[in-house]
Amino acid sequence: MSDRFRSVVSPGRFGLTDPRAEEALRTAGWWHEAGPAEDAELILHALSRAPDPDAALLGLVRLREACQDDWQTLDSALRTDRQLRGRLFGVLGTSTALADYLVANPERWRWLESSARGWPIVPDEFTPILLTAVNSGDPVTDQVAALRLAYRGELLRIAAYDLGHLVQTELPQPRYEEITAELTGLAEAALSASLLIAKEVEQPKDCRLAVIAMGKCGGRELNYVSDVDVVFVGEGDLNAASRWASRMMRIARRAAFEVDAALRPEGKAGPLVRSVDSHLGYYRRWAHTWEFQALLKARAVAGDAELGEEYLRAVRPMVWTAANREDFVADVRAMRRRVEEHVPAELQGRELKLGRGGLRDVEFAVQLLQLVHGRSDERLRLSSTVGALAALGSGGYVGRQDAYELAESYRFLRSLEHRLQLHKLLRTHTFPEEHDEAALRWLARAAGVRPEHGRSAGETLLAMFRRHSNRVRRLHEKLFYRPLLESVARVPTEAMRLTAAQAAARLAALGFVAPDGALHHIEALTTGVSRRAAIQTALLPVLLDMLACTPDPDGGLLAYRRLSEALADTPWYLRLLRDEGAVAQRLTTLLGTSKLIPDLLIRAPEVLQMFSETSELAGRDPAEVAKALVAAVDRHDDLDTAVAAARSFRRHELVRVASADVLGLLDVPAVCEALTSIWIAVLRAALAVVLRAKSHVEGEPPARLAVIAMGRLGGRELSYGSDADVLFVCEPIGDTTDAEAVGWANSVAETLRTALGSPSQDPPLLIDADLRPEGRQGPLSRTLESYRAYYAHWGEVWEAQALLRARPIAGDADLAARFMEMVDPIRYPEKGLDAAAIREIRRVKARVENERLPRGADPSTHTKLGRGGLADIEWTIQLLQLCHGHEIPELRTQSTVEGLRIAADAGLLAHEDADALVTSWLLVTRARNAAMLVRGKASDQLPTHSRELAALASVVEPNAEPGEFLDRYRRTTRRARAVVERVFYGY
Repeated sequence: MSDRFRSVVSPGRFGLTDPRAEEALRTAGWWHEAGPAEDAELILHALSRAPDPDAALLGLVRLREACQDDWQTLDSALRTDRQLRGRLFGVLGTSTALADYLVANPERWRWLESSARGWPIVPDEFTPILLTAVNSGDPVTDQVAALRLAYRGELLRIAAYDLGHLVQTELPQPRYEEITAELTGLAEAALSASLLIAKEVEQPKDCRLAVIAMGKCGGRELNYVSDVDVVFVGEGDLNAASRWASRMMRIARRAAFEVDAALRPEGKAGPLVRSVDSHLGYYRRWAHTWEFQALLKARAVAGDAELGEEYLRAVRPMVWTAANREDFVADVRAMRRRVEEHVPAELQGRELKLGRGGLRDVEFAVQLLQLVHGRSDERLRLSSTVGALAALGSGGYVGRQDAYELAESYRFLRSLEHRLQLHKLLRTHTFPEEHDEAALRWLARAAGVRPEHGRSAGETLLAMFRRHSNRVRRLHEKLFYRPLLESVARVPTEAMRLTAAQAAARLAALGFVAPDGALHHIEALTTGVSRRAAIQTALLPVLLDMLACTPDPDGGLLAYRRLSEALADTPWYLRLLRDEGAVAQRLTTLLGTSKLIPDLLIRAPEVLQMFSETSELAGRDPAEVAKALVAAVDRHDDLDTAVAAARSFRRHELVRVASADVLGLLDVPAVCEALTSIWIAVLRAALAVVLRAKSHVEGEPPARLAVIAMGRLGGRELSYGSDADVLFVCEPIGDTTDAEAVGWANSVAETLRTALGSPSQDPPLLIDADLRPEGRQGPLSRTLESYRAYYAHWGEVWEAQALLRARPIAGDADLAARFMEMVDPIRYPEKGLDAAAIREIRRVKARVENERLPRGADPSTHTKLGRGGLADIEWTIQLLQLCHGHEIPELRTQSTVEGLRIAADAGLLAHEDADALVTSWLLVTRARNAAMLVRGKASDQLPTHSRELAALASVVEPNAEPGEFLDRYRRTTRRARAVVERVFYGY
């Protein structure tokens, strides 16, 4: 036994939980007293990867007993043939029904060897194989038994090819389309063989018979266990043809599967076999819309091939005129609703085929689009659902991404359906219940789903199933009810375009909560004969589809109307949306997600022209932007004009950065840097204008003035709603007294605060000097020596903490440098903090937690003061800086993230703790920014309203479900809080 397995003492190490497992392994010669036999390790490892190792071992036990003298041969083959191991264990661990087949026919394990015929399987081979089996049997009862045996054997081979890669990963993983093509080919061969046996029994004369496959068989999309839908076409003696067809159905039912002819004209009440003319007469006069929908997949598969093709040539043109029928779209939708209503309420969320977000959602949406648009586009006339989806995407009838996602989800759901049916070879479409862990685990392993992100395989599968079902339902409603459809169905091709009246009834299905209000907006945009109204009429179908994918379609449409009205006289606006698809897509995403951006866009519409180029929208250098702002403002001597220019430039940058943020083009550090840079540039430019204006009136300034950034401004970590925390430092020049210098500096500071903080439609520019000595009770500005004296005699530990993020940003550079030199010993005390100071910081922090969290706020989702939020993380790194900054110069940084990483490198924090704090800080900061963007106003509390939460989640984690986002947020902040309690509070 190899060193790797010296500790292995139980079959449980190989996923075997059955108490009889060890005995079975010993009997097989694969287990010794101390554990697995060394020469059987590969077998046991392969067994452990089976979807159900216990079931696979039980199947092997039964197969060994059935093989008798042949067991040694099988055992030897399993030790050397990886393909055999993969295929056999894959089948035995997935399908008890196929295990029964192998036990009853033990010699057929050889069909799964690597040297056996037909790997990979070719569907065209099935017909000669089954016909050879039938011809070897005589009389008829033997032929039917031979067909049954051969059919089940080929089904075994398909399943083995499908499942082998789960056990032996080097085996190829067949595509969904391969397996359905093989299953369909096998079904067609079984129909041909059944028809041949029936002919020998009935001896029909003077008649011809063709079998037309419908449904999944017609679309080459069959399941492992499925009824095969057919229509019979005859010529000559139709009574004889009917007896022949009836006999064929009974034989196929006994040998392979149920044959269902209920899709024929008049259903079960009509004759089983009709002539081509009889079929045509029925379809012309009596057929329902759903019957033409069913004919989409019609395909001749057995019997008289010439007659089958004659039938198809006759009926196919009728399929593509079905969309001209009155109430066509409503009929198809009503049919889908009836199918859905037949699903019991308790199974709605678990029914793979008929439930909401199930396979029928995909199939009905695709077939409706095919019937509507296939009239004029022959490329859409395909019988395969996945093939038709690809054609719809290529033709522009469905967004390429939508087509890709819908096809991906369809394949996923069909694959789950295949695994469920393989288990006992029963026709089932029901996903396991959420609490059935064993069933979920088996299905997950059978589907190739592994544990991830701390979740078990079953939990991962459940999350994937929900995600795909929700996606299918969303895209189904978007495509199946898209506003264009009915207008396309009712008017000539050259006039296909949306009108407000046709769109009204479909807005609710697209996700609009107030369709009447939405219709009013559409009417306002499209009414009239102007060129602008004509362009809007052509644009709206696309824009409504895009808005339907946003968290707030109603708010997005209202914002679009406001923007369109505000830019009514802007010549390039509608042309840009019409000609640049990326601009329209990005604009609708922003309008349906953010309340802040539309208001800014109306006042800075030029930013729209940047939407077509990602590099323009998200690639600008903040330093270059700041330089341009200062230069633009510097051209104005008048304070009001200069401030207006600064506000305009800032507004432009705010909407640019916010748009790139919502679209996921900027990460958190880049957003913080851009917002901080533009704020600092505004302050510098405005201060220069104020000083220049005062000089014109009062002459040379009596003092020097420096502006020191504090808080998030100093840390270059501003968010959209942040104030600018600053200190004003002055120094008299010449004979000026301190009092005169302070008076002059206060005047400059007040002028600056008033000019920038005056009310406007933009987010406010508030300068906050409350971190100065004595807070609001102290003077707005102090001299350098006054600061020195205050910090020396009265400074408290929290003020030293506040100085950690001090950074010069404007005014006299020499004075600012001397201020920074003066505060360094205060914020980085020579011997760190003593125990009393540390207790004081902890006391103040605890008081902030208890007293400043707003009443009714949820501490688990409050971004600033909540558990694991910004205050928790920032106070933790600041305590480390106060204690160790004197001895570790690298720790003297104003950046929270940089400080945490340096602390970890210096050994003050475990790297995993630093990672937890950094991850939480980045997530919380992004969520806080997103809350401002979504709500249009600053907020530290994550929203609870479903639409606002969905919008916020879409900004923070694109494609995340709101519940999943909240779970991750709480989980991340809990981990951070645990670190804070250990590191900051010393628990």
